[in-house]
Amino acid sequence: DANLAYANLTDADLTDANLTGANLTGADLSNADLSNADLTKAKLAGADLSGADLSKAKLAGADLTEADLTVAIIYDANLFGADLERANLTDANLTNAILSGANLTWVDLTNADLIDADLTRANMTEVNLTEANLTRANLNTAHLSSANLTSANLTRAKLHGANLYGANLTEANLTEA
Repeated sequence: DANLAYANLTDADLTDANLTGANLTGADLSNADLSNADLTKAKLAGADLSGADLSKAKLAGADLTEADLTVAIIYDANLFGADLERANLTDANLTNAILSGANLTWVDLTNADLIDADLTRANMTEVNLTEANLTRANLNTAHLSSANLTSANLTRAKLHGANLYGANLTEANLTEA
């Protein structure tokens, strides 16, 4: 397992890289191209991934606690069971991403794009989804207690068995949800 903790990898081209289990704690990966990279069980706690391209990346079981993923491109990525507690995903594109069983506690997803995302069984306690687009997202059995869904678009979202106790749905669009 590679040890790249606190490395400066700004603008790096890591397309198709095999970084399984790598230690990238606190690394600067801003604007890096990690498309199709394998980051399964990688340690990315506190990493700067702002503006990074993580499209089709494998991040299952990865530790992304307190990571900065603002404006990151994460569409079609696999984050099954990943830990994103307190991460910042403001304006991130997570279209068609797999976040099933992920820990999204206290995550900021303001204005994020989660169209067709799989969030089944995700822990989204106190998540901020203000103005997020969750069109057709699968939130079945997701835990959204005390979540902020102000002005969120939940058109055709699947919410069977979801826990929305104490959630704020002010001006949220729940058409056909």
